[in-house]
Amino acid sequence: MNRGDWQRLRHIRTYCEDVAKFIDRFGMDYQTFTSDRAYFNAVAMCILQIGELANGLSDEFREETKEKMPWGMIRGMRNWLAHSYAETDEKILWETACNDIPKVYAFCKEESEKFSG
Repeated sequence: MNRGDWQRLRHIRTYCEDVAKFIDRFGMDYQTFTSDRAYFNAVAMCILQIGELANGLSDEFREETKEKMPWGMIRGMRNWLAHSYAETDEKILWETACNDIPKVYAFCKEESEKFSG
């Protein structure tokens, strides 16, 4: 991993932490998520940013870690949010926030702690 990848992983971790904080703040309740636009938009923006940062990871790093992290899907989520926002499936976004973001966080934490350069 190069320094740029390490920095991006650290930023991804921060956005994952933000999603967790929003869930703590607003509650782990799907109805609240869909009815509170601040909650929904905050989570959506973090997930979009995670995808944007994933897009900036080196091809080498993404290739080396593709068995552990679905980079294509993460980048695809970013594109879906950026280009089809009005049609965003709230259920998919909610499931991503609750189920996938903790896994992304754990991966980024583990990988970024390996960096020594």
